[in-house]
Amino acid sequence: MYLMSKKKIIIVDRNDSEIGTGEKLITHKEGKLHRAFSVFLFNSKGEMLIQKRAKTKYHSPSLWSNACCSHPRPNQKLEKEVKKRLKEEMGIECDLKEIFSFVYRAKIGNLIEHEFDHVFLGKFNGKPKPNKEEVQAWEWITIENLKADIKKNPQNYTYWFKLILNRVLKERTKYG
Repeated sequence: MYLMSKKKIIIVDRNDSEIGTGEKLITHKEGKLHRAFSVFLFNSKGEMLIQKRAKTKYHSPSLWSNACCSHPRPNQKLEKEVKKRLKEEMGIECDLKEIFSFVYRAKIGNLIEHEFDHVFLGKFNGKPKPNKEEVQAWEWITIENLKADIKKNPQNYTYWFKLILNRVLKERTKYG
């Protein structure tokens, strides 16, 4: 927990302009708006890659979510950070395209997710090699089965994943 809390993340305003940095855990306790990203991956069959977050995550442990989500480090290019984190977390390298960004705020346990989230889309047809400290499990799932399971078991999925899934699916049609 100590090392994780020392990680610096970027504090932003509602226009995504950097206004400072903060320690990750403190920023989430105080609910400060910060920069984040979410990666959604699809294979050639149209299935989505989802991951089950590790049991040791400081929030939303053991919940299913999109392929990768994190925070870029200060003084780094967003696109570079997204690709780096996807490789670190899932062992995946692929082309990614930012499809939209949005702001959300949600109380999750004793923390507050208040993020300016950049959403990226990619295509990948391989087998991930996840970091066991980050990811408990993964699977390729059809959109039909995913939606049915979210409807039946919403408690098994992260807040942000459920929040943006339909918009990702709609935007995805623009990119093939």
